[in-house]
Amino acid sequence: MTTYTDYGSGDGVTYGAILAVWAIVLVSSLVFAAIIYVLIAIPLAALFAKAGVEPWKAWVPFYSTYTWLQLGGQNGHWVWLSLVPYGSVVTSVFLYIGMYRTGIAFGKDSGFLVLGIVLPVVWLFILGFGKDEYRPDRIAQAGYGGPLVGFGAGDGSPVPYRPTA
Repeated sequence: MTTYTDYGSGDGVTYGAILAVWAIVLVSSLVFAAIIYVLIAIPLAALFAKAGVEPWKAWVPFYSTYTWLQLGGQNGHWVWLSLVPYGSVVTSVFLYIGMYRTGIAFGKDSGFLVLGIVLPVVWLFILGFGKDEYRPDRIAQAGYGGPLVGFGAGDGSPVPYRPTA
């Protein structure tokens, strides 16, 4: 009589390999996201400082976008739509409008917005670390509402924060 003995098919090795690949992809994605986060927060903090907004706000998730929207004269509450599927499209549109107005305050033309849409990190570095002066009165001269935070907010008086030189 012949007996059949099953010594296993190696499923444990297969599942282990899949788990290892999954872990590598997960860790790589988290590292990539952290690098992008830092690459955006550093120039955004510099931009906030130039505009009279406390730079620490650039490092707080959602609050940084909330403040960025307000700097562009938009309602910061649009940031919450980014939590809803496809709502981030609406948030992006209002952020682009705010980026256009922020560019005006730095003396940039509408073509500069294209750079902000295609390469927002480069746009932030140019405004945050460039030599252009932030003048919110240019936004009003262009016929738009001014920023809701920072220099020129509300009655036109600067906020108490002043960057240290």
